[in-house]
Amino acid sequence: MKKIKNIHFGSLISMSLVLFLIGLVSLLLFVANDMSIYVKENINLSIILDDNAEKADVNRIENYLTEATYAKNVDYMSKDAALKEHIAALGDNPQDFLGFNPLKASLEVKLNAEYANPDSVQVIESKLKAFQGIERIAYQKDLIGLVNDNVRKISVVLLGLALVLLIVAIALINNTIRLSVYSNRFLINTMQMVGATNWFIRKPYLRHSVINGAASALLALLLLGVVVYYIMFEFGLSNLAFNIQSGISVSVIVLLSGMLLMAASTYLSIGRYLKMNTNDMYLN
Repeated sequence: MKKIKNIHFGSLISMSLVLFLIGLVSLLLFVANDMSIYVKENINLSIILDDNAEKADVNRIENYLTEATYAKNVDYMSKDAALKEHIAALGDNPQDFLGFNPLKASLEVKLNAEYANPDSVQVIESKLKAFQGIERIAYQKDLIGLVNDNVRKISVVLLGLALVLLIVAIALINNTIRLSVYSNRFLINTMQMVGATNWFIRKPYLRHSVINGAASALLALLLLGVVVYYIMFEFGLSNLAFNIQSGISVSVIVLLSGMLLMAASTYLSIGRYLKMNTNDMYLN
């Protein structure tokens, strides 16, 4: 009996560690997605206005951008504001040696994340060129492409890692359940002989497996919470892109993974012995 308890305790810890890794990778996926959205929505699209642009034309452009679905935020920057920003950034005043302010007024646009990609920006640029009063449109083409490429690569790597961990979890949980059910194979056979239905036999094992899966998941989430807390506060990353919604999603993923994998493995393992006759049980 003590040996069986040790096996169950060891399997509980092992499953918790695997679920912890699944939760960690899931959390990294959510954090990477949140960070990519943050970066994309801070990419600036500068609409440089012509010095001779009419006020009505500028207002028309600004109103169009404000109502556009792709624009998250629109700010008008005057020539004087652009000069002040230039002086603050570079420390020199071009007006001192040129005798005039060479900088242009502009409309600074922050895009919604789903539109911050090269194809969408090109479409936006082509539409804006139809307006009067725009001299040119400036944005960092290479940065937009680089951000999207990196996000895509990171997502593929993390998804691949999550798939590997899921396979490991399935193998580990399946072996643990098979070992547990194996020790009860004769009890299962006896219950069949006295007329118990397959569902009646499976029911208590399934209930026990769901409880064990939930316990393993909660232990994994506790460990994950400790790790996240340590990383965020001990390394000064309290501003890490992480929100409550992501935490809830990860918790649901870990909890469901633990319960569903345990229940599925138990169902299949018991089904194996339900199909066996008594003589075969001595050989397996």
